[in-house]
Amino acid sequence: MTKSAAGPAPGATFSSFTPPARILMGPGPSDVHARVLDATARPTIGHLDPAFVAMMDELKELLRYAFQTANEVTFPVSGPGSVGMETCFVNLVEPGDTVVVCRNGVFGARMLENVRRCGGVPVVVDDDWGTPVSVDKVEAALREHPEASLVAFVQAETSTGAHTDPAPLVALAHAHDCLAIVDTVTAVGGVPVRVDEWEIDAVYSGTQKCLSCPPGLSPVSFNQRAVDRVKARTAPCQSWFMDLGLQLGYWSSGARTYHHTAPVNALYGLHEALLMLHEEGLEAAWERHRRNHAALAAGLGELGLALLVAEEYRLPQLNMVVVPDGVDEAAVRRHLLGESGIEIGTGLGALAGKVWRVGLMGYASREENVTACLEALGSALAAQGWKG
Repeated sequence: MTKSAAGPAPGATFSSFTPPARILMGPGPSDVHARVLDATARPTIGHLDPAFVAMMDELKELLRYAFQTANEVTFPVSGPGSVGMETCFVNLVEPGDTVVVCRNGVFGARMLENVRRCGGVPVVVDDDWGTPVSVDKVEAALREHPEASLVAFVQAETSTGAHTDPAPLVALAHAHDCLAIVDTVTAVGGVPVRVDEWEIDAVYSGTQKCLSCPPGLSPVSFNQRAVDRVKARTAPCQSWFMDLGLQLGYWSSGARTYHHTAPVNALYGLHEALLMLHEEGLEAAWERHRRNHAALAAGLGELGLALLVAEEYRLPQLNMVVVPDGVDEAAVRRHLLGESGIEIGTGLGALAGKVWRVGLMGYASREENVTACLEALGSALAAQGWKG
């Protein structure tokens, strides 16, 4: 007697999924504008269709604007920000390469893991969570390791809300004949990212943060120094899918060769999100994030709540709110979600249970969201009997 295949229980019924209405004010994904959602619902066409290829070229131009670069090698990798991260590391790190990795949060630690899996030799520069990467520590590491060929760090550390200025670190890397890989997943669209001005060699981002696009794509950009390093590899790239040479056969202008079936409708959405950013203007978008952050910080102060990161290093788009003693942080999040439909995030790693991560990213960075969040937080804290 053969065993039947697993399946629905007898009498089970199913229906289309309708998500509940939410205001997404966590660490991502962020709220998505109706224009972007409408774009993703447009008819699917082939990923080598001439009309789609023309859209791809426009999308790359819009990405160059978002990154502030003229790099020809600028395109979205099919996959979340973690795939963009891996694309940078698997192409630029060969076995035996020494890489200075800056770790001041969860995502610096993920960079470290990428270096190890590529067979690289990591030199770790640690800084306290909630603080930026120390230029002095990186300089000391480079002096101690003249064989280093790469420096990697996170501009906007999503796990802590701390901002690191890329300019001095990239300049320092170049002074020691190193390339620089920069994580801008939470930075692009929310704070200045100037790839060409700062001479960043390889950079990656994500669509679900300040670009306010559904998750699933990771924009990357490589300058000519990085492309030359890739071409000079002595060992093949360890990933077939993320091999830059193969990817560029599909994303380069002109005749395209088949690499993989691109997520057509997701790319429609990214194109629309980047178009909206272009219409608003980068400077205006950065100012909007600063303005709404200031309003949130002032309101949190009135509630008696503190922010983890020192003011001069805070990310305006991702705020680390310290959980007061005696407050059940998970209960507060449940209250906000259940009573107001507002999602905020919990801490990661060393900050788990100690902070709330309140995002004001992209389309979620609106005055009405700030007001709603502050009111909901006040109500949730009052329900626990806490008085600031």
